[in-house]
Amino acid sequence: MSQAGPAGASFGSASPNQAEGSIVTDVTNTVSTLPLTAGRWAIDTNHSRVGFAIRHLGVSKVRGRFADIDAELVIGDSLDSCAVNATVGLASIDTGNTDRDAHVRSADLLDVENRPEMVFKSLGIEDDGGDWVLNGELTIGEVTRSVRFDVEFGGVESFFDGTRHAGFEAVGEIRRKDFGLSFGPLSAMLGDVVKVELDLQFIEPAAVPS
Repeated sequence: MSQAGPAGASFGSASPNQAEGSIVTDVTNTVSTLPLTAGRWAIDTNHSRVGFAIRHLGVSKVRGRFADIDAELVIGDSLDSCAVNATVGLASIDTGNTDRDAHVRSADLLDVENRPEMVFKSLGIEDDGGDWVLNGELTIGEVTRSVRFDVEFGGVESFFDGTRHAGFEAVGEIRRKDFGLSFGPLSAMLGDVVKVELDLQFIEPAAVPS
């Protein structure tokens, strides 16, 4: 993230009136602040996307998304008490080709009958010199592997209905073989590395009446 943050975000010296619940980390005598209210931020599924890209025949990429997503962002008073958890329905895959999607859902690859979901659980959030790194575990079926996402914070803005939304972009990579996702004799046609591309909006929790 750049030092001149987007609307709703501030970076630099901490204010003595800093909002309770914001994420604060001290890195080389500077403080980065995300002005996020403490509590559970629900995902806005209408403005979020879980996308991916994988090489086909080694010459180009096939891109797709998963439409069935559920996630929440938990904001505490420090990075150690913040978390992101998400569940994605694998049967909701959409690559823009109905026949291909049906094949990918089959036992030849995703096997959604036995692997209905993939689940992400965060293990830690780091301020990497102005950028954010989200570390966690991804489970597909019975296999769990460590994953890392590089995260960009887009800011906080008010929606027309009065709610406030925080936006994030994140990218990471997983390997099919790490999760036992072979495509049988066709596996050589697909790359092993899957690039994961996330565009996420979360909705600020409602204020608790005093």
